[in-house]
Amino acid sequence: MNTNVELVFQKDKIGVGKRKQAVARVFIVPGEGNLIINKVPGEKYLQYNATYLNKVWAPIKELNLDNQYDIIVLVTGGGLTGQAEAIQLGVARLLCQMKQENRSTLKPFGFLTRDARIKERKKYGLRKARKAPQYSKR
Repeated sequence: MNTNVELVFQKDKIGVGKRKQAVARVFIVPGEGNLIINKVPGEKYLQYNATYLNKVWAPIKELNLDNQYDIIVLVTGGGLTGQAEAIQLGVARLLCQMKQENRSTLKPFGFLTRDARIKERKKYGLRKARKAPQYSKR
């Protein structure tokens, strides 16, 4: 397993996915359907949550490539939901990079759409981005 990890990290074969604060760098190698996130088995990293696991594998299942590839991910920032969605985007982008015909299959499912919603910055004079201090008339 470790021999694949060293061979994988090439600049041209990388899919980057982002969601909120999470950034996922995704590598796909021929294998038997393993998921490795930050050198930990994917099921353990995502706390055996079926929703997160299905989200990560969705682009590969849509192309019927279930047990042909291993996914190796380096992810930072955010929580598990943001990280799972960032991984999904990175996988979809990498699959399109590998074979251009995959784009027409993945696009209708929304796998290639970057969710641009991020936390709004705090403004001066306010408690949060939009929450103002309580107004007192007298």
